[in-house]
Amino acid sequence: MIHKISTEPGARLRIDKWLWAARFFKTRSLASDAVEKGRARINGANVKPSKDVRVGDIVEIDIDRLIWQVEVLGICDVRGPATVAQTLYAETQDGREKRQAETERRKTYREPAAGLQGRPTKRDRRTIDKISGPD
Repeated sequence: MIHKISTEPGARLRIDKWLWAARFFKTRSLASDAVEKGRARINGANVKPSKDVRVGDIVEIDIDRLIWQVEVLGICDVRGPATVAQTLYAETQDGREKRQAETERRKTYREPAAGLQGRPTKRDRRTIDKISGPD
């Protein structure tokens, strides 16, 4: 199957559909929810899922507190293979450096509360109080 990718400057597509086609999100509804929650911005502005993205726009996507900053290179309204999806955008140099720095920070620093679920038990509370010291 041939996927038609438009690289014309006037080409446009809904941001939620573009995020789904570019494989940043698994479903279009997840992409739409992320845009509604302000996790995707076009040229620095928060937008609604129906906002059109155009070739040349800078899109910032916050996925699990990892920010991708990409330039839109193409528009494709169908979701294709990953090789096709990767031709729809190019990550900016500044965005790549920040994302790699955050990835390295996550490798070396583990969130202390990551293993906890729900409210702490009495034993957990004593441990937390011991570590945090007297107030």
